[in-house]
Amino acid sequence: MGKVPKVGLIAAIAFFAVDQVIKWLVVGPIGLTYEGAEREVLPIFKLQNVHNPGVSLGFLRVAPEHSWMLVVLTGAIALAVLVWMWREANRTDQFALGMIAGGALGNIVDRVRLGYVQDYADLHFGTWSPFLTFNLADTAITVGVLILLARALLVRDKPKTVQGIEPSEVENSNA
Repeated sequence: MGKVPKVGLIAAIAFFAVDQVIKWLVVGPIGLTYEGAEREVLPIFKLQNVHNPGVSLGFLRVAPEHSWMLVVLTGAIALAVLVWMWREANRTDQFALGMIAGGALGNIVDRVRLGYVQDYADLHFGTWSPFLTFNLADTAITVGVLILLARALLVRDKPKTVQGIEPSEVENSNA
């Protein structure tokens, strides 16, 4: 394993902590104590207490007694992301992987503690809602994946020279 991925670890800890604090605020001091309770914040955004027994966007809904399967599955994925983050040299990728790991951990803690994931954010335009109710952990996972995809598809690191030989010379010698 390489150097400690400080950027990724800071991102993971920050997104996990802020996600858990917001969830506590929603069901605690803000007072959305029962499922379905809601409070309008802006004309296009409301806080709503939603218990999600599935994963992102409600996929893989399972009965509460089987939620351990999702804990194992998402835990294995989170562990793989952490290993990748530890091996990753690029700080932007470390940050993105930290977002994914922190978000995954936030939802795993919910599932272990509550038997479901606590969702609360509802973005809507009139009666049209482009997303299901979500939370910061879901957002961190989604944005982290989008950063990795954008970098993989759009950003190419410059090839490194080998002992003063330009990459084009190496390619031509292999032809």
